[in-house]
Amino acid sequence: MNARTTITIDEDLLDELKRRAAAEHTTVSALIEEDVRFAELRRSQAATREVPRFTLPTFDLGEPKPGVDLTNNAALLELLENEE
Repeated sequence: MNARTTITIDEDLLDELKRRAAAEHTTVSALIEEDVRFAELRRSQAATREVPRFTLPTFDLGEPKPGVDLTNNAALLELLENEE
């Protein structure tokens, strides 16, 4: 079933659609309907697509050196500077 509706569209875009319709031997309405169907299909596929979970790589560097307080930024900075 087809329904009629009125849309507001940029004049430059309408001119482009008219040229495309003439080149493809179809109507502006058919192009708009095809493009809207394609956009809706992409939206529905994106909504149902499962987003892969991102995991950060981890490295086992062993236990901290004795006497290192990981909650003391100043002490950690001093320790790193002294190792250089």
